[in-house]
Amino acid sequence: MEIREARADDWVQIWPFLRDVVAAGETYCWPRDTTEEAAHTWWMAKPGGRVFVADDNGQVLGTAELHPNQPAAGGHVSNAGFMVAPQAAGRGIGRALAEHVLVQAANAGFHAMQFNAVVETNHNAVSLWKSLGFTVLATVPAAFRHPVNGPVGLHVMYRSLETPPPV
Repeated sequence: MEIREARADDWVQIWPFLRDVVAAGETYCWPRDTTEEAAHTWWMAKPGGRVFVADDNGQVLGTAELHPNQPAAGGHVSNAGFMVAPQAAGRGIGRALAEHVLVQAANAGFHAMQFNAVVETNHNAVSLWKSLGFTVLATVPAAFRHPVNGPVGLHVMYRSLETPPPV
């Protein structure tokens, strides 16, 4: 598997699993009925953003997007989003994308990475981020309407990019 910069023609493989992840409503604050056009703009065309894919012999199994968390005076802190095709879960694709994006963010001159809304019941993501050196700075109670669990918290997570991750 190769982690590489996304190309425009990768969207046809990204959209089906991105649509399914968003429609499930369990991990992203996006409208569950997000249109393809809106999703494409949000994922592929953020100002100052870059998009990566996990490519397994021509099959895109996951994607990540990296961008400044805030503009101007907050632009030295990065933010990122990650999605893995449900059929590829458990294969280390999320970790491979995360490790790659952290290196890319540091190389681009970002000083830190911040996640503004990690759903607290997304245990796989929370565990992954913690294993990569992120800490939960705060949890906003009942800030996410989970379709199965009802109101659950959203974590704000942070990691410096100026120190190496834990081994």
